[in-house]
Amino acid sequence: MRKKRNYQREHKPDMQYGSVALGRFINYLMEDGKKRVATKVMYDAMEQLKKETGQEPLSIFEKAMENISPMVEVKTRRVGGANYQVPIEVRQERKFMLATRWLIDAARKKTGKPMAQRLAEELLLASKNEGSAIKKKQDTHKMAEANRAFAHFAR
Repeated sequence: MRKKRNYQREHKPDMQYGSVALGRFINYLMEDGKKRVATKVMYDAMEQLKKETGQEPLSIFEKAMENISPMVEVKTRRVGGANYQVPIEVRQERKFMLATRWLIDAARKKTGKPMAQRLAEELLLASKNEGSAIKKKQDTHKMAEANRAFAHFAR
């Protein structure tokens, strides 16, 4: 049997800031193939961040993504008829994907405001190490810490 090939995908940067990370974030934000809507929401959120803080919104975005990214997570392994939650280190690509997913989910769960405003609030909170996405990261780290005894089951 042939070995599975590992394809590296070429990601395009966003139009306004030239950031590959922001371009990927917009793609994750997109629903039903409506990229223009996702782009507008993201750029409106960035404008709002710039208005509120007076800082460069791209640096706030990068700081937030860095704060949300988990170092370890748990993976279920079956050993001798028992299931164990084994803590493993998170790869760089997966860190970004998890941080993006948690941030978007946290923004979508809030209600009563436009999505751009909710996203801006969540980004601002995450850059200050607060908010729902940061709580999700802390919960993941706590779970990994609690199951540290099973780390020898990791491959």
